[in-house]
Amino acid sequence: MNTKAKQIITIIFTVIASGMTILSGIMKLMGGNEVVEGLTKAGVGPYIPVLGIMEITFAALFIYPKTMKLGFILLSCYFAGAMGTDLSHDKPLVNAGMVLVLVWIAAFLRDKSIFLPNRLAGTSVK
Repeated sequence: MNTKAKQIITIIFTVIASGMTILSGIMKLMGGNEVVEGLTKAGVGPYIPVLGIMEITFAALFIYPKTMKLGFILLSCYFAGAMGTDLSHDKPLVNAGMVLVLVWIAAFLRDKSIFLPNRLAGTSVK
């Protein structure tokens, strides 16, 4: 695959993963009835604005190249927690899981060293 095609695919995955996360955060901040109702049933009703701010902040960190690794870790932890909450309330894992998979794919395409040791990522250890 040529470099230009790889760059385009990387941008697409990053935009989709970050966009879904930011939109979710905005929906939490706007306080839509469906969002509030669902999160209140999950027991996190009082924290909805905080969760929205966290999602937007973590996505912004993920988008910015210098803080991408930190954003990746924070988004992974956030969505792992969301999956745990879904599991404990007998809800499907597909919502949080889908975003998490997209974040991981985008992170891998942007910087393989997140997942692979230096020798396997093509750089030498000095």
